[in-house]
Amino acid sequence: MSSGPRRGHRVLRRTGRVLLGTGLAAASFAGIAFAGVSASMADSFAAAPRGSDAREWPTARPVPEGRITVAVAVSNEGSVATDVLAPYQVFAESPTMSVYTVAAERRVSPLSGGAHLLPDHTLAEVAGGTLPEPDVVVVPAVTDPAGAGEERLRQWIVERHRKGARILGVCAGSELLAASGLLDGREATSFWSNIGSLERGYPKVDWQRGRRYVEDGRVTTTAGVTSGTVGALRLVGELAGEAESARIGTGLAYPGWTPDGPTAIPANHLALGDLPYALNAAFPWLRPTTAIGLVDGVEEIDAAAAFEGYGGVSFATRTLVIGAGDTVTTRHGLVLVTRPATEGAHGADRFVVPGVRDASGLDGALGDWALRNGLAAELPGGGRRSGEFGFDPVLRDLAEHGDRRTALTTAKFSEYPSAHLELTGASWPWRSTLLAAAAVAVSVGAGLAPTAVRHTVRRRRRAAPGR
Repeated sequence: MSSGPRRGHRVLRRTGRVLLGTGLAAASFAGIAFAGVSASMADSFAAAPRGSDAREWPTARPVPEGRITVAVAVSNEGSVATDVLAPYQVFAESPTMSVYTVAAERRVSPLSGGAHLLPDHTLAEVAGGTLPEPDVVVVPAVTDPAGAGEERLRQWIVERHRKGARILGVCAGSELLAASGLLDGREATSFWSNIGSLERGYPKVDWQRGRRYVEDGRVTTTAGVTSGTVGALRLVGELAGEAESARIGTGLAYPGWTPDGPTAIPANHLALGDLPYALNAAFPWLRPTTAIGLVDGVEEIDAAAAFEGYGGVSFATRTLVIGAGDTVTTRHGLVLVTRPATEGAHGADRFVVPGVRDASGLDGALGDWALRNGLAAELPGGGRRSGEFGFDPVLRDLAEHGDRRTALTTAKFSEYPSAHLELTGASWPWRSTLLAAAAVAVSVGAGLAPTAVRHTVRRRRRAAPGR
């Protein structure tokens, strides 16, 4: 064979080895990252506390007649905590309104950030006339919005709309609405990083970027996570009057909100500064554990801020939720399921109690739990300033005990204004960054392995007797 063909074969073999090595390296890195994201999501939407299925739960409060009725829908498989809790608090702040949670079944249901909720009622109770038809239905982001498991919920929402209810789709709750067909031919918005895929998946919807909320008839959709607060305030103004909306909105102090303010917001896009979001989600190993202590009467937004800030959006820590007993009832009557303070620490490194300003508001059982486990009860809300929204103290605490970049990324992925935040702490999430570097090294090693094996075999052949 002439030198030309031999040289060509060598080039082809070398190219094949390079492609094989590159493919192995890429597959190895992708596999490590996929395993990390899976672990992060499993922690965020954790299984119900042990023994939950066997417990007798408190009876749901009756729904009073003569008020504007709001049903906050919840998925039994998992919902975003703030999408549920923030609108719930906004509507429940008004004495003109009655608010309840509803799901396919009345069983413990996961919320992001390691939390769990006990729905008040079932879809069948509403459909069967046991409860009054809601005037408003709140639809949060759920874990599988287009899946068969949410078909009952999608049909139920469409039927409520047919009967005259207003629909408020919060964050990626708009995908569940789009999958139901309810958004066909309408303008809508959603969480900023989802809109591209929504445009491809649901082309009959006129998707809008850079809007805090979009109203089209009796359907309102909002931007991500905390935007549900603003969308709910809008509906309060329409149903209960602008004065009531102004009263509630002023008390909650969402940054920049005014009753007649513009709906335009910055149209977010992925940027290099968002890397901590991916790093924390894809490389969760060795991260600390934050125990979130809840007291009866905690405000819903304060609880949501802790769930998202320490775990659900930031992925900065593993979270577990502790209460004096099996349940905690929030200020407006929502039932959250907790790990009782009789249990151990579950590896907790910190213990934070959101919404409590000083030690006098700390439940004695939680204080005892902290002492037994060598932890101090930390109160992020103790540093809450007048005129601040509930997310501010948690984001400051996240920056101080984690890093500033993660706190800012958490605000961005919650579509929460951050220009006013004064943050201190490390500049970057070095734990997850070093783990990512280690994953790169392992992946490169995997990619080089075939070449190393080939060279080893060739050396042994050359060293064999008789060669």
